Amino acid sequence: MKKISTLLFLLIIKSSIVLSQDAGFDFDYAQFAYDSASNYVEIYYVFDQSKLTTVVNKNGENLIEAALSIQITDSTTSDTLVNNQWLVRHPVEIQTGAQSLVGVVSFILPKGILKCVVKGTDLNKPENFRSITEFMKVKPLLNSSAAISDIQLASKMIQGSENKNSIFYKNTFEVIPIPNLVFGGNQPALFFYSEIYNINDPALKGDTLKLNEIIFNSRGKIVREKNKMISRNNDTRVEVGSFILSQLPTDTYTLAISLIDTANDIGVTSSKKFFVYNPDVVETDSSHHQVKPVLSSTFGTMSEEELDDIFDKSKYIATSQEIDKYKKLSGVEGKREFLFNFWNGRDQDPSTKENEYFYDYLQRVESANSRFSSMQRAGWKTDRGRVFIIYGEPSEIERYPNQIESRPYEIWYYNDIEGGVYFIFADLTGFSEYTLVHSTKRGELRDDNWGRRIIIAR
Repeated sequence: MKKISTLLFLLIIKSSIVLSQDAGFDFDYAQFAYDSASNYVEIYYVFDQSKLTTVVNKNGENLIEAALSIQITDSTTSDTLVNNQWLVRHPVEIQTGAQSLVGVVSFILPKGILKCVVKGTDLNKPENFRSITEFMKVKPLLNSSAAISDIQLASKMIQGSENKNSIFYKNTFEVIPIPNLVFGGNQPALFFYSEIYNINDPALKGDTLKLNEIIFNSRGKIVREKNKMISRNNDTRVEVGSFILSQLPTDTYTLAISLIDTANDIGVTSSKKFFVYNPDVVETDSSHHQVKPVLSSTFGTMSEEELDDIFDKSKYIATSQEIDKYKKLSGVEGKREFLFNFWNGRDQDPSTKENEYFYDYLQRVESANSRFSSMQRAGWKTDRGRVFIIYGEPSEIERYPNQIESRPYEIWYYNDIEGGVYFIFADLTGFSEYTLVHSTKRGELRDDNWGRRIIIAR
């Protein structure tokens, strides 16, 4: 059932930042540790008051009214985890100028690749709305390995806050989010909040660990950098800080926080993209060195075992040259760089901050495992799993599970490929593992006499 409630806790922030033209709405999120099976996820949202329709109530007061809806589903099982709607009502003081209404809602979400649809709507002008879809990979942060939470970017941070009732309060800090992630102008300072877990990971050998905090631009050039050594007296710690961005030219930037064990040159990284709008700042040449983009990617924190597993599952779309090249790689850095370039080259919409094709591919792998696994092998390794991962959900499936004179078989139709193709899978062993016996798709197995293979001899 969809839950509808009124958001009572909002922060009013004066701002000159230009938001979306649709209801002036934007959102961001950050994941923090909760338990071994789930993470604590905060979703931050903002409505630009000047973009909402003002109405007058019966008391003569000016009001804005908006709706925030959030739907989160498991992309593998299609189970609905969150389906809530909140109402935002707030008085408008015309003389105060443009303001932003900022808030946060929180959920405990399980491990998986989750589809998150967040929508902001002007209730007095419903056609004025913005809907944003993000794929969120929830990987529990509480395990035996060192880990860094997502980085929450903020417009303001109060250390040692006594306002424990604030929805923005955590670990003695009051952290005011900036959901549109735009800095510059009246917001020259970037504040950040993060949490570090499992510092006493046995894989880390040094008595102290190095903590790097760097900002690099869209070309990988480092423009800000801080580092320090931290002790291992505690297994967890909160890491906060700030950077002044008023002298940075307009561009997309990334903040990366890395925890490094210099004793054996291993570590973990968390990163966050943001945008700086400073039209009056002219970019000048700099001697700052560059950082590889892989550092801030999904692959930047993966172990060698995780990288090998990802590439095994990616072989269906890899060329023979790419497979041979990966086999020759040794060491985690080379494999991270390879997979970053492999998937970056297949990004079908580079204008978005996420590689939707990569997450869609992983979603198909997980779905194949849940639908086609047998006693002999994981679902993604089966013929049906391979076809599903490469070509997606069939247009139609005909199933023949209990035929008297033949073994069980299925026909999958894809109406939008090559003018219409089909695949035939048969249970040749009797163990519910269906083998591809015929297809009309170019490049796939073709056997026009496939019917003879499934006949049961009498």
